[in-house]
Amino acid sequence: MTKPLKSSPHLKSQLTTDQVMRLVIFACIPAALLMYQFFGVGVLINLALAIISAVTAETAIVALRGRSILAALRDNSAILTAVLLGLALPAYCSWWIPVVGSVIAIVIAKQLFGGLGANPFNPAMVGYVVLLISFPVEMSQWIGAREFTDGSPGLDAILSNASIDAWTMATPLDAVRNLQGITYNELVASDPQLSAGIIGSKPFEAINFAFLLGGLYLLKRRIFTWHAPVAMLVSLFVISLLFWSGSGSDTNGSPMFHLFSGATMMGAFFIITDPVSGCTSRRGRLIFGALVGVLVYVIRAWGNYPDAVAFAVLLANLSAPFIDYYTTPRSYGHTSSKIIISSKEDA
Repeated sequence: MTKPLKSSPHLKSQLTTDQVMRLVIFACIPAALLMYQFFGVGVLINLALAIISAVTAETAIVALRGRSILAALRDNSAILTAVLLGLALPAYCSWWIPVVGSVIAIVIAKQLFGGLGANPFNPAMVGYVVLLISFPVEMSQWIGAREFTDGSPGLDAILSNASIDAWTMATPLDAVRNLQGITYNELVASDPQLSAGIIGSKPFEAINFAFLLGGLYLLKRRIFTWHAPVAMLVSLFVISLLFWSGSGSDTNGSPMFHLFSGATMMGAFFIITDPVSGCTSRRGRLIFGALVGVLVYVIRAWGNYPDAVAFAVLLANLSAPFIDYYTTPRSYGHTSSKIIISSKEDA
């Protein structure tokens, strides 16, 4: 017989939940600093607005539920959700974008399902997807990295909803997604941002590498296991290799381009490793990560959105209980991946 747990996340660590959340936040700092270096103060403004909004929403909902506000805020989960969402947003989007996204993430994706440990979907990704679907124009206003040295849009532009069209440009994934009659190599040759980097573009490569280093640090601290991140990256590499000609004559980009563009490394080490909305068994995590990697490429290559990490994660979250059910030994009993750990391999 197995013993039911009070609530997920089922963290097999001597660290407390608030310590784990704090370590994950610290691991995001290198990527956040690089984003600030490349895109300016708008990154920090997004983070500040997202954190304030998330903490405020968490406080209000917990108070309405008659729960301890201090206990809810002490676990740092609201701050981590805000940090992940803030880092995914364009640097100079309107001020209300991180506010609305954070409120949706905390109120709808987290608290309406019962709070920490009860949410079936990753809150930050829910907030991001709702924003992307509802406000596609605002969510596509990325500025060119370090192209704001003269007259950088600052807080006034964000608060006044001023147009920043003079600074906005397509990201590498946007550019590849919208190829019309030209090859990937021709695009690289014609696009200064793409041709400046070895794989995609130096800013996005550097940011992905920073998330990779942060993820490896968390892996070393045993905050999560290697199964989901490695499965996601391997499956993304393999499927992109299968559909790549090797000469740049196609329009989908190389495997390394997909690994170091967009939110790939952030998704692999900071999103799909969420112990609440992911799978609990080791085999389940392998399948979960591989599913995310395949979905990322499918949506990037043939879908309507250039980066697909958020959509892929939410679809995999929906499949997580099903995956756990069929990857956990039935002889040990299993009623819900969120209530009972029933696999010897994870014991």
